[in-house]
Amino acid sequence: MGQRILVVAPAWIGDMVLAQSLYKYLHQQERQPHIDVLAPAWSFPLLQRMPEVRRAIAVPWRHGELGLLSRYRKARKLAGIYTRAIVLPRSFKSALLPWLAGIPVRTGFLGEMRWGLINDRRSCDYRVLTSTVQRFVSLGAATAKQSLPQRLPSPALRVENEKLKDSLQRLKINTDGQILGLAVGAAFGPSKQWPAEFFAAVAQHYLDLNWSVWIFGAASDVPVAARIVEQLDGRVANLCGRTKLEEVVDLLAQTQLLVSNDSGLMHVAAAVGVPVVAIYGSTSPSYTPPLTEKKVILYRQLACSPCWQKTCRYGHYHCLKKISPAEVIQATARLSNVKAG
Repeated sequence: MGQRILVVAPAWIGDMVLAQSLYKYLHQQERQPHIDVLAPAWSFPLLQRMPEVRRAIAVPWRHGELGLLSRYRKARKLAGIYTRAIVLPRSFKSALLPWLAGIPVRTGFLGEMRWGLINDRRSCDYRVLTSTVQRFVSLGAATAKQSLPQRLPSPALRVENEKLKDSLQRLKINTDGQILGLAVGAAFGPSKQWPAEFFAAVAQHYLDLNWSVWIFGAASDVPVAARIVEQLDGRVANLCGRTKLEEVVDLLAQTQLLVSNDSGLMHVAAAVGVPVVAIYGSTSPSYTPPLTEKKVILYRQLACSPCWQKTCRYGHYHCLKKISPAEVIQATARLSNVKAG
């Protein structure tokens, strides 16, 4: 039996998916490691679709909450179980539980006064570890000097077709014909959200080709999706706020193509094998690219980007608006083998 490893997970959908590359890498490094993941309860549907994860453990505190007493109680329950902890977030709070649980080896990057809490400290050379997935996987190496493989394992979420049937019936949609998916939201903020009218133009192109169009997103994306639906006279399936996370995994896998902002759903789609046209604005595709060969990335790389701001400091959002619907349609044609005009 291999090591018993507790991974303290990140708190974003995209990062949660990218972390599967770490779990795959750990399985490549040794025989049958037991990997448990300490994560928010909302993320369990994703973790349950990762065969490398033995168990998901819910954090009993809210995001940003110190919750020292609850961390101590949880740590006492986990004491003596694990040989190693890997702490992916860089916060002080995220390193507390492994230390309180007395896990012998606690691996993580330096940051936020974590001396002592992290005893297998790794420095992050941004010139070498340029992407999030490289940084996650590097923490799985046995030592800081161990080189990463040239080709990192990509996330691959399991699709459950039996559950899919129930979702299709409940949502009153079907998988007949070709399906274009649109991921119109981004929890980060408006600086990552391509304009609704641009999404509508791409959808119109595919509706004219007799494709179906499904709009994916959270409840917070309902207003954006409603503007798209209105421009298309209701001829699309608006799934925003109507699906659970586990359903989204199965439904995305049924699409032939996804046009997406830099968002968590972009990474989910890539992890179920869907070709992705990814639109970047305030962020950089070198940092969090979709981990699939079947992608086209559109990024203007203006003088002011990437700014990593939630809203545009200049108010013009040129990094997004200068990517036209025609350009996106050209990109989709490269992936879907349909005409662009």
